[in-house]
Amino acid sequence: MKYKLPKKFSIKSARYAQNQIAKKIEEKDCFLEKEIRYAAGVDLAYIDDTVIGSAVIVEKNTFKVIEKEFALTKVTFPYIPTLLAFREVYPAWKALKKLKQKFDILFVDGNGKLHPFRAGFACQLGLIIDKPTIGIAKKLLCGNQGKWKNNIAPIFDKNDIIGYALKTSAKANPIYVSVGHKISLQTAVKLTLTFTKDNLKLPEPIRQAHIFANSIRRRYKNI
Repeated sequence: MKYKLPKKFSIKSARYAQNQIAKKIEEKDCFLEKEIRYAAGVDLAYIDDTVIGSAVIVEKNTFKVIEKEFALTKVTFPYIPTLLAFREVYPAWKALKKLKQKFDILFVDGNGKLHPFRAGFACQLGLIIDKPTIGIAKKLLCGNQGKWKNNIAPIFDKNDIIGYALKTSAKANPIYVSVGHKISLQTAVKLTLTFTKDNLKLPEPIRQAHIFANSIRRRYKNI
């Protein structure tokens, strides 16, 4: 199904908003790492003109799912590369708002600073919830990958490192980690590895959010 841009929306205004968002992102650790216990993950699934926002909280040491919630909203924005946040932030935020358990950090299935305008989905959502946020992407959106050292390789844009490729599973393609908000890139990589089970591709909060979103999708599809 094709969707039209909302009235009064312009790509030029969206780019201006992204530039302003990029300026507000904090690329430093605004927390003590030892205090991190609960991580939330968000993912989305679609049924025709409905989007399912899924939010799951996972405990750090046990990988136990503590809580999961979902929210249904109508799709109101077309899919446009580099403008994904304008389509998906609201349903993700709506699902997060339903969570009762407080969480310390958020993993987003999407880019953060690894974005042509340094304002990906994880940046916009991180600013809205004002929590440390990490972007996890399955494909490289922009930049050039440097050399692998063990299982990690930097992603460059000119002379800046804007993210890292991580090989978390020998059987899968790498994932791409970047800063969303209120965290350093080095700590984002470290916590991504901490919250990823051995030989699995995705951090557990995102993996569980993906599983949950698709279970809701199947439920509503069969009604």
